[in-house]
Amino acid sequence: MSAILEVKNLTHTYSVGTPFEHKALDCVNFTVERGEFLGIIGHTGSGKSTLMQHLNGLLKPTEGQILLDGEDIWSDKKTTRQARFRVGLVFQYPEYQLFEETVYKDIAFGPKNMGLDAQEIDRRVREAAGFVGITDEQLQVSPFDLSGGQKRRVAIAGVIAMGPEILILDEPAAGLDPSSRAEILANIEAYRKAKNATIMMVSHSMNDVARLTERLLVMNESKLVMDDTPDHVFARAQELCDMGLDIPDVTRVFLRMQQMGLNVNPVYSIEQAVAAVQALREGKTNA
Repeated sequence: MSAILEVKNLTHTYSVGTPFEHKALDCVNFTVERGEFLGIIGHTGSGKSTLMQHLNGLLKPTEGQILLDGEDIWSDKKTTRQARFRVGLVFQYPEYQLFEETVYKDIAFGPKNMGLDAQEIDRRVREAAGFVGITDEQLQVSPFDLSGGQKRRVAIAGVIAMGPEILILDEPAAGLDPSSRAEILANIEAYRKAKNATIMMVSHSMNDVARLTERLLVMNESKLVMDDTPDHVFARAQELCDMGLDIPDVTRVFLRMQQMGLNVNPVYSIEQAVAAVQALREGKTNA
């Protein structure tokens, strides 16, 4: 893999020079590899949303740089505009932003703004719909006649149709029933594999990020405090709890087992838990 995105010394201060001045990001540094699935976690107000809005140029840094394939996205207006197509951002509850007469027109809105011809727009709409499980028949109905989960898929398809190399999602499965939640997350993973796209997902579900992501960024009080694989991050479960963050259910169980005096280390997946219990039965530790 090769780095597609680099965040260098990123700082953002709101309301500079006023009594309401607030530093939302404080010298944040990290790189993202092409094709990587990266999770971003942190308590409310930690800087996650501000960070996301910098990555495709919705916010301009107070200090620092966002480099996309080595080029500062704020180097000129054309580069900034291109970055907003190359880095797709799906806000939380994106279905509230649907507005067109049909599902087809909603998904086509982004590609039209890119100046593509009708044939290419049609190809992208149908391909994006396929990724999220929207049928040809559903393309012709009003998005407001769909279920909540289907509306969410339409909104995600509208961003996918622009062909982003990096797809950033803020709580993509929030508020959905378990079945719809599983489908949405499977759709996102299918897009990543088909396009070798980079996925960055903000989530409060530690079970989801533990299961899906290859790497985790942990934000706390405007700073990036952890940048590591899920196993290493969740091995620091007590630190996460001290920050007000949740941990995977299985990690919580194993912490309780530790407190009861059992010779186990924290795990973050069911597979690890099975291996740890087997090792415990054999008188070993899961170190």
